[in-house]
Amino acid sequence: MTGSEAKTVKPRRKAGPRSGAPAASGARKLVKAAQFVSDGEPVDNFPPPEPLGRRAKAGEARKAAILKAALGVFARQGLDGASVEAIAQAAGISKANLLYYHPSKDALYLAVLEQGLALWLAPLSRFTEADDPAQAIAALIGAKLAMSRDHPEVSRLFALEMLRGAPLLKPVLAGPLKAVFDTKVAVVEAWVAAGRLGPVDPPHLIFAIWALTQHYADFAVQVRALSGRSLSDKAFMDETQAALTALVLDGVRVRP
Repeated sequence: MTGSEAKTVKPRRKAGPRSGAPAASGARKLVKAAQFVSDGEPVDNFPPPEPLGRRAKAGEARKAAILKAALGVFARQGLDGASVEAIAQAAGISKANLLYYHPSKDALYLAVLEQGLALWLAPLSRFTEADDPAQAIAALIGAKLAMSRDHPEVSRLFALEMLRGAPLLKPVLAGPLKAVFDTKVAVVEAWVAAGRLGPVDPPHLIFAIWALTQHYADFAVQVRALSGRSLSDKAFMDETQAALTALVLDGVRVRP
């Protein structure tokens, strides 16, 4: 073939991540993630990952760093206020490197929400009708406080998502979360009917526990300003858990 007849063959581009999915697709991913937890799979019982090579480990570490940095930026600034540049800087990588793993800010936001959903839903998924009511309620309070201590930015991110109308989480709120919530409401109703708890409105009991425990994450600055302490202080954590548990259990105990 002569030079004039030859066709220039362009090198094939290396395949990268797919472009960002639309909001509807992202919502479906969030629903799927939430359903996995609401079906009763404990977060700490996820199957162990396959052994990774050195390069794969480096890639996983980089992805974890991106998600951690993104959670911090999104929790402080929200989706609209955050920028890919700020997240890349917080993760210690280039913008181009970040976009290799997450092709858009919206795609990264969805990934962060998906990761947080398992943590957020797990505590409510754990208690059953067969449990002792006082022990189950105390365990729920302890688990939610531990989450406020260990993952405060997850709580703040969900609070920000609620304040902006929860456009991405609405399918989760109406689907998996509602299913878990209704199941636990039925458990509390059964406890009350059996005389194991005093007359209490189950939805408001759950709302109250959420509000009491998440306050220490969402309003951590206020808590520290007024008390000079935080849940990272073990003594304060223990005092807070004891106080909230006593407050709630006294309100739901069976009275003669």
